[in-house]
Amino acid sequence: MLSPVKTLEIYQQSPSPTNYKAGEIIFSQGEEGYVMYGVISGEVEMLVNNKVIETIKTGDVFGEGALVNEQHKRASTAVAKTDCLLAFLDQEHFLFVVQETPIFALEVLRSYSHRFRRLKELI
Repeated sequence: MLSPVKTLEIYQQSPSPTNYKAGEIIFSQGEEGYVMYGVISGEVEMLVNNKVIETIKTGDVFGEGALVNEQHKRASTAVAKTDCLLAFLDQEHFLFVVQETPIFALEVLRSYSHRFRRLKELI
């Protein structure tokens, strides 16, 4: 079975993943978002109201909420904690991957659920 980030890398729309330098903003809270990301290498910090709430590590995905939310609004800010290599998918390709590789949808939901549970433990 492929990991979510490996599946993302295979199906991404661009010919190659994108590099981000440590400290670089990937997206900002409140802006419209039309792609989700998978961390091929590096770490990404997720912030809500300028407070770090979690660190996304190699092999995990993030930003999927903006793809499934009708308003496509980012609920957090993503900042490269280290130099990162990220794969990404837009909504059209995301839906294609879900159709062609249903386990991908389950793995994305599993990742989202684990992260949400960890966040609830902090409250």
